[in-house]
Amino acid sequence: MAFLNDHRHELISTLVMIVIIITLRMLAKEAIQRFSRDSDVLEHRSNLVLRHVSALLVFICLVALVIIWGVETKSIIGTLSAVITVIGVAFFAQWSILSNITSGVLLLFNFPFRIGDIIRIHDKDFPIEAEIEDIRTFHVLLRTQQGEIITYPNNLLLQKGVTIVKVYSDDTYGE
Repeated sequence: MAFLNDHRHELISTLVMIVIIITLRMLAKEAIQRFSRDSDVLEHRSNLVLRHVSALLVFICLVALVIIWGVETKSIIGTLSAVITVIGVAFFAQWSILSNITSGVLLLFNFPFRIGDIIRIHDKDFPIEAEIEDIRTFHVLLRTQQGEIITYPNNLLLQKGVTIVKVYSDDTYGE
């Protein structure tokens, strides 16, 4: 009982923070689903964006809880600097991962092409004409006329010139 009396402010603040985060997640989910319905975006693509938004909200909640409970800044700063250093090196070494995630989210909201469209990627070294099988977080799956499955990074798809050869219909390469 003494713990409850001593930490009443922190407990109430924590409860309020959790309610706010849950409310923000519900509002974000509703907005993303509404956008997906209005734009005919596939459900699994909108679920990817919702996962990214949820992860961001959890991170914000954790930071807020650390501040609310007054964890010693020296220990947090030491730990965070080590973690940020490792993450920074990993992202510097693999900067394309973050770029591909960002591109995947842009493809969801911008959707210049859809699953089932046949596209031509204008690359002077390796031109591709294929049907879009799936759009994922890091890459797009393409099926060529010969039946090959090509995994193409999202960031390259946004950087290269792309022509929509044929909009989705029942007469596609895969059938």
